[in-house]
Amino acid sequence: MTYSTLALTLIFILIPLVLSKVLRLDLEKDTVIATVRSVIQLLFIGYVLKFVFDTEHIAYSLLMITLMICVATLNARKKGKNIPGITWKLAVTLIIVEAITQCVLLGFHIIPPTPQYIIPISGMLIGNSMVLAILFLNRFSSEIESHEHEIELILSLGGMPKQAVHRHLTKAIKASMIPTIEAQKTIGLVQLPGMMSGQIIGGADPIQAVQFQILIVFALLTCATVTSVVFGFLIYPALFNERMQLIKNSFN
Repeated sequence: MTYSTLALTLIFILIPLVLSKVLRLDLEKDTVIATVRSVIQLLFIGYVLKFVFDTEHIAYSLLMITLMICVATLNARKKGKNIPGITWKLAVTLIIVEAITQCVLLGFHIIPPTPQYIIPISGMLIGNSMVLAILFLNRFSSEIESHEHEIELILSLGGMPKQAVHRHLTKAIKASMIPTIEAQKTIGLVQLPGMMSGQIIGGADPIQAVQFQILIVFALLTCATVTSVVFGFLIYPALFNERMQLIKNSFN
């Protein structure tokens, strides 16, 4: 693909701009900003990755993964910014997910220990964990806010914080995992995943592309489970003070 043919893809941006204008959705500014940012960010990261892949130095790979974790952490923390320690708890969760998946992939020689494999797979897993953390925070905040009196009643009767929020915590964990599980039920039938499609368009053998996609699918399932469970159990204690009282408006 040349830059001239790439420029033609701006037609896909004109369609939402026109519809937003006609329907008075007032999304023109956000659409333009999102378009410009995506182009700049993707072109920038493309040149950075080319440099990293050419050097194949482990320090650059670790730097890229660290950058991904930092950006994902800062983006996901917005919903629970008033929760004490939300930043480091998110970072620890993402690091654990990355460590577990890479230990399996590299430890069992499923993928070669090269930046071409490690960085793209890490990006998919960290990005998915970020979305799952946001989904968890949204659902958990709704559960806490709608059952605030029930939680306080359990605490007043001598219940521990874990007992007071356990049911709501498990509901939030389950709700954040459902999109990943449901997507995997129809994978290959309703949609051809991005990694698989990219490899096929790039000329790879479809069977080889499918094998790599299966790898990603299984890794994402582990990613969903570990993210929701670890993050959930790190977060809930911060909703209570030293007197084991529920801290109101923690998610605001």
